[in-house]
Amino acid sequence: MVHHFNEVFIQILILLAIAMAVVGVANKLNRPYSIALVVIGLVLGLVNIPVLEEAENYITQSNVFQAVVISLFLPILLGDATLKTPFSHLREQAKPVLALALAGTLLSFTLIALGSYYLLGLPLIVACTFAALMSATDPISVISIFKSLGVPKKLTTIIEGESLLNDGIAVVLFQISSIYLLTYMEMGWTGVGSGLLLFMQFALGGTVLGLLLGFIFSRIIIRFDDYPFETALSALLFFGCFFIAEALHVSGVIAVVAGGLMFGNYGRRVGMSETTHMNIDTFWDTIALIANSLIFLMVGLEIRNIDFSGRWPLLLLAIVIVLIARTVAVYLSLAPIKGFETKYKHILNWGGLKGSLSIALALSLPIEFAGREDILALAFSVVLFSLLVQGLSIETFLIKLGLVKKPQPKGAVESK
Repeated sequence: MVHHFNEVFIQILILLAIAMAVVGVANKLNRPYSIALVVIGLVLGLVNIPVLEEAENYITQSNVFQAVVISLFLPILLGDATLKTPFSHLREQAKPVLALALAGTLLSFTLIALGSYYLLGLPLIVACTFAALMSATDPISVISIFKSLGVPKKLTTIIEGESLLNDGIAVVLFQISSIYLLTYMEMGWTGVGSGLLLFMQFALGGTVLGLLLGFIFSRIIIRFDDYPFETALSALLFFGCFFIAEALHVSGVIAVVAGGLMFGNYGRRVGMSETTHMNIDTFWDTIALIANSLIFLMVGLEIRNIDFSGRWPLLLLAIVIVLIARTVAVYLSLAPIKGFETKYKHILNWGGLKGSLSIALALSLPIEFAGREDILALAFSVVLFSLLVQGLSIETFLIKLGLVKKPQPKGAVESK
């Protein structure tokens, strides 16, 4: 058993080494590493390399690893993002961020669920679960492009803010759709009320718990000026928020977001020295890079376990449904905001990429979940289109809209 684990561990280290090599080359070429990793993952998934086969099977088929994806990677990625998000920036763009994250996410979820049910012919539970996966946006690729091109801070803040908040909502919708929906359907109209109540319980409970823990940890670090200790506390906060919330049956993802925002803003202001500030950011940059690298590599590797035969029309239709739902959600949710530039709406629409969270949630579905294979095939196809087509064309789109004039050379000053 120990020998088997060592073998798998060594192979995963080899995959991580490949991922780091890809990240290094992508950075040198000034291209988003997430897209490069997906492409390399596809190649590894399509080509049989005996030395990597056991690790690839473990990553894409093991229940253990699928649990790790959610319970380990999500707190890391969300904690890292919230820790470095100034609340003042979010407050400045509160209207568009809340419009997209609340109204936009719910509208997108509803349209994709209806389209998947009526047009793709998926069972309602499967349609709603797929819709929840596709309601989450992933800004990693887009933000890296934005920063290299010097896109206005306002646009970057809106995309980051929307992603942070809608991740939590999408995960709550995912949990309700994949676990509780069948029970509520049997209850009829009473089930609708119960579902809404559960949604509020998940969301509000996670928010309150995260803010409380974030405040407590912020007060603790006031008494210390020891950056290794404070960094360890930040890890304890993120994982504590997630697991305590899950144990209390509220949203772990929303708890991490709320706790991270409190700790990264209030805690940073009252309890962190410049040295701690710098070191804690560096630590989470590194950990998040490793987590993201493995997840995006997994996106590509997953191709070996997906049966595309006879599904191409459905997969293409699914991509169209998700694109239309995103378009309607963006333009309708932002319509009440006066003076919001149309150019920004176009970019927010095309830049609403699907990525690591969608795949992580899809992989977390139990093997016995009815419709899991359909969801994986659909989610994989949409994410692949999103990253390779939308991700690679967003730069050209920005230039054509006149938001940037030309790509800056490597080493140019990033937008703040």
